Amino acid sequence: MLNKSILTAAITTALVATLATTTGCAVTRNQETVGAYVDDTALTTRVKAKFAADPTVSAMAISVETLKGTVQLSGFAKSAEERAMAEKLARETSGVVAVRNDIAVRQGN
Repeated sequence: MLNKSILTAAITTALVATLATTTGCAVTRNQETVGAYVDDTALTTRVKAKFAADPTVSAMAISVETLKGTVQLSGFAKSAEERAMAEKLARETSGVVAVRNDIAVRQGN
């Protein structure tokens, strides 16, 4: 099994690479400026990094999208505790304006 710090580094690297290659897409997301898109992408990266560093949250099973500082969480959690922790970590991230938690808890795990 991969070391948690190696996984965190890999996820962070992948997200930074995504940021570097997708900054030209701001117009299609209906944002006002490229700067706003970059800020949102940085927020998404910071939230995902927190998920990767936390032992209770699966960074691979929960998606994070950010628009104008509002973070939307989606995907599947193994428990209500994981769902709540993901929301808590997102809310505690500097720069996050609001969190919309659309994570579904899988039944029967």
